Amino acid sequence: MRRTDTAWGPWEPAVPSDVAALFSAARVPWWIAGGHAIALAVGHVFREHGDIDVLLLRRDQLAVQRLLPTWEWWAADPPGTLRPWAAGETLPAGVHDVWCRPGPAQPWRIQILLDEADGREWVSRRDPRVRRPLDRLGAVSPEGVPYLRPEVQLFYKAQRPRPKDEQDLAAALPVLGSGQRRWLAGAISLAYGDHPWTGRLHQRGRT
Repeated sequence: MRRTDTAWGPWEPAVPSDVAALFSAARVPWWIAGGHAIALAVGHVFREHGDIDVLLLRRDQLAVQRLLPTWEWWAADPPGTLRPWAAGETLPAGVHDVWCRPGPAQPWRIQILLDEADGREWVSRRDPRVRRPLDRLGAVSPEGVPYLRPEVQLFYKAQRPRPKDEQDLAAALPVLGSGQRRWLAGAISLAYGDHPWTGRLHQRGRT
């Protein structure tokens, strides 16, 4: 388990199987997100991860508090400060990230990401024109772990790609079907305009 120190204390991120055990009783949808989602789609871990992200719909945010009532929850208020997330508090639309840990003396274990929904559609917080039916937002690994489909995760990573995002794209390209590549290229063009990834997606689609 990788330990990463931050200004707000150390991270010792849970692994996807631990998250699945913790969230097994959840009555709302959730998905492993971030780089771990790409690893689950590819079928193996290919780089280190400093944290682990779990995506929830904003409308379901209080369910996770009830699921782990003894844990500490801290909301990441823009532009980058943490504050306690009080039990029963509904976070405003501008807050998308929550850090959580088993107790005040424990390292951070999970980062919760809140995304939007409109009825049965997922709505991107980056651009509300980018949408997808909720039943096509995620997949399930052979071990039974729900994860965000790689084309959706890569859409988020495409906004300002870092070296690890480029690594994730390279690893995911071989497992993206033609429909996934078309959706990702279209979403990137709609939200971000001209982008170097779209050419790679189209090129992969012709091979």
